[in-house]
Amino acid sequence: MSFEKGDTVVLHEKHSDYDGEEGEITQTAETMFGDVNYTISFEDGQEAGVPEDSLDLVAEADAE
Repeated sequence: MSFEKGDTVVLHEKHSDYDGEEGEITQTAETMFGDVNYTISFEDGQEAGVPEDSLDLVAEADAE
């Protein structure tokens, strides 16, 4: 699954200060191997170079 700028995601990276936190994708960058890495903005900082398999999409709540 690929993510887009503006998506809200949960980071799963045990070595990160933001492990388990929700953040917003602010930037995407394709590596020379064709993989995509993401920059995630959190309330008190950001994490760059995050691979796709370390992220889960947060489902948008229905506005009904």
